[in-house]
Amino acid sequence: MRRRHLLLSAAAAALARSAYAAPAPVVLELFTSEGCSSCPPADALLGELSRQPGVIALAWHIDYWDGLGWHDPYATHFATDRQSAYATRLHDEVYTPALVVNGGRIVVGSDRPAIASAIASTQPAGVPVTLQRDATGLSAEIGATIAPASALLVTFDPIRTTAVGAGENGGRRLTEFNIVRSQVVLGTMQGAPRRLALPATPPGRGTALLLQTQDLRIAGAAILPASGAPSAEGTVQRTATHSG
Repeated sequence: MRRRHLLLSAAAAALARSAYAAPAPVVLELFTSEGCSSCPPADALLGELSRQPGVIALAWHIDYWDGLGWHDPYATHFATDRQSAYATRLHDEVYTPALVVNGGRIVVGSDRPAIASAIASTQPAGVPVTLQRDATGLSAEIGATIAPASALLVTFDPIRTTAVGAGENGGRRLTEFNIVRSQVVLGTMQGAPRRLALPATPPGRGTALLLQTQDLRIAGAAILPASGAPSAEGTVQRTATHSG
């Protein structure tokens, strides 16, 4: 596992935001950590991309940085496992910040030109997926699928600010976006369209539904923004965590 450091040229930094717009949903998954000094630019870029039409952006905070002076309050081992599965499938390395585009390509999470190129060349998601709120919680509609596909429901915090007390980002206040907080595998979908009844999302969290084929490519996706109190924006104060 290692980090990749990237210096963006002035031309790359000025890349038009419209380059990220997509006619069909494109899922961007950033693998990041508050303990990584190379990650804040990628976190900021993910926040920018999350506001683009046709983009579903999620931040998965991995836990393999947690023993190096700072424990990321949003780190989970299931995020680390997810990144490892992508790296194995795509014959790439495990590093931060890494961005997976539609389950089919890994690029440096702060590299604007590489992200734009990956989005432009990605295979569009072909299965229609919708998410909506109803009287009892959420419901999802998934279109017909020829090949088997796994449905993954995730919840996320739209925005959080953390005062980092130690590690490579010690003394900084980091603002991060669409932080994945939970995941539930709904099962394998194949054949005729179906409708699923889902539990309500905790107040202040958003929800995304990802449909993935056996090779981890995104077959369909949908997202619902956060609704209700408490506010999704907050500050986390943490003290240093030292490896022992």
